[in-house]
Amino acid sequence: MIRKVHTKDLYECNVPYLNELFENSVYPWDMLPRIKEFALKQIALGLDGFRCVSEGVLVGEDVKIHPSAVIEGPAIIGPGTEIRPGAYIRGSVITGKNCVIGNSTELKNCILLDNVQVPHYNYVGDSVLGNKAHMGAGSICSNLKSGGGNVVIHGDEEYPTGLRKVGAFLGDGADVGCGCVLNPGTVVGKGTSVYPLTSLRGVYPPECIVKTCAEYVKRR
Repeated sequence: MIRKVHTKDLYECNVPYLNELFENSVYPWDMLPRIKEFALKQIALGLDGFRCVSEGVLVGEDVKIHPSAVIEGPAIIGPGTEIRPGAYIRGSVITGKNCVIGNSTELKNCILLDNVQVPHYNYVGDSVLGNKAHMGAGSICSNLKSGGGNVVIHGDEEYPTGLRKVGAFLGDGADVGCGCVLNPGTVVGKGTSVYPLTSLRGVYPPECIVKTCAEYVKRR
């Protein structure tokens, strides 16, 4: 099974204000150092149908923000997105439409495409989550190696990112079970599901079921 890591193999970007970023990235981690500057540029230009709710924060139509949520700019929140109690958006975050950012979930320097769900006690930092990606309760994207140093993606070959902080990359339709830890540089292919309480490391092919860190089978 081929373990794909290219941006075009993981994501279909249908978010107009993100197209340029995705089209100019060979690998998804190429986007991470550019998110803040890109968001600031879009905010300065303005987006049709979006309004500024605080300094550096644009939200689309029908966005629901609970009063206890905290949003720090720059941030662009797509239409129809729901931000639930206690959510903390730490800046450099861009989402597509109809996302769910749940209770006590923290986001930082990340991109969520359309219909992403991070609904319960999730941490997503320095990561890219594809369309309809879902993270179960308590699942997190670890973005810093315990020993320090830059993150290397371990797939069919080694991919040095040149970055000290790298989280996870979930392809379109990826589904991560409750209580999982996605170690720095984890890539989960399109349509792949992960068993709960799994510690992930490396690259997982599309359309698979991941049972343990080292065991996965093709979805039937």
